[in-house]
Amino acid sequence: MRVAPPLELSPEERTQLETWSRGRSTPQRLVLRARIVLRAAEGKANQEIAEELTTRPNTVGLWCRRFLLLRLEGIAKDAPRPGRRPRLSRAVVARIVDRTLHTQPRGRTHWSTRVMAKEIGVDPVTVHRVWRRYGLKPHLKQSFKLSHDRRFEEKVVDVVGLYQNPPEKAIIFSVDENPQTQALERTQAILPMGKNWPEGRPHDYRRNGTVDLFAALNILDGQVVTGYYPQHTQKEFLAFMNVLNRRVPLELQIHVVLDNLSVHKGEQVQRWLRRHPRVHFHFVPTSSSWMNMVEGWLGQLQQHALTRGSFHSVPELVQAIEEYAKVSNGEAHPWVWTVSAEEIVRKVRKIRQLLGWDGTGELPSPG
Repeated sequence: MRVAPPLELSPEERTQLETWSRGRSTPQRLVLRARIVLRAAEGKANQEIAEELTTRPNTVGLWCRRFLLLRLEGIAKDAPRPGRRPRLSRAVVARIVDRTLHTQPRGRTHWSTRVMAKEIGVDPVTVHRVWRRYGLKPHLKQSFKLSHDRRFEEKVVDVVGLYQNPPEKAIIFSVDENPQTQALERTQAILPMGKNWPEGRPHDYRRNGTVDLFAALNILDGQVVTGYYPQHTQKEFLAFMNVLNRRVPLELQIHVVLDNLSVHKGEQVQRWLRRHPRVHFHFVPTSSSWMNMVEGWLGQLQQHALTRGSFHSVPELVQAIEEYAKVSNGEAHPWVWTVSAEEIVRKVRKIRQLLGWDGTGELPSPG
């Protein structure tokens, strides 16, 4: 009977091996290897160790040799195994990546795995693996629009600085309007969700009037103030601003983040600002409404309370919005802006560079 190679253990090695051999959360393969080495150190034969631990003598010999060669590290880590050689050449991978990034298939706007596979002469699964490896997703798209604002970077720094470092003794409101919010009534009853089908809604509807929704998000506590008006002019905007002004204690300054609508910049508004010196307007860059944090709340309102609703009248629509706002304010928390102004500017500069645009004049045409 073949005897395991003689092993001599240091006190530290023996302690570690015994710990592994008894560990309840230790991987079972490591428990087995530790027990093999401990028994081999006692001078037991390979066959005897294999029968005792319900394994094969070849396995016993393997881990004893690994321990002799690499000690504890030899059994704690699996040895690298030579995998099969890749069948796909680098040239083929490069062709797939290059065509995905720089070409379009004939008669189509983007590549699919099947079309690319036919073009290159490989399996669609191979194309999928290459795309996944290089993070390419031709089937996806996202919307974007670069701002033409010549003061883009200045406004980004101003608004992001306000979000991330609010001034002391001040309230910050992110204000926006959702004009012409429609009270849409479905032409038929909504089919309730069942066990084997989702909720069903008729695709057509009746319009039962509109209302202009004003919303102001206090980014310091997440509370939202709403207002409803028949139209969207400087008069209605100032009426809503008066509501906000009355809600804020007189000893606090008011900073308001707005988009660039003419309603926010008219002569009536300028006169109102001169009469209320504690109110300060901060405008996001043009075509950059995503910087107005209340847009997130308005999007959630649309998704959770309006899109799937059916409203017989404007008052019913307003009631639904108010109910959502009440629930939202009951769960409110501060809204935190996490991206720095420097990161935003860096990404915009990168996109401009890709489009060959220096930020002045008109953007290059798609052709």
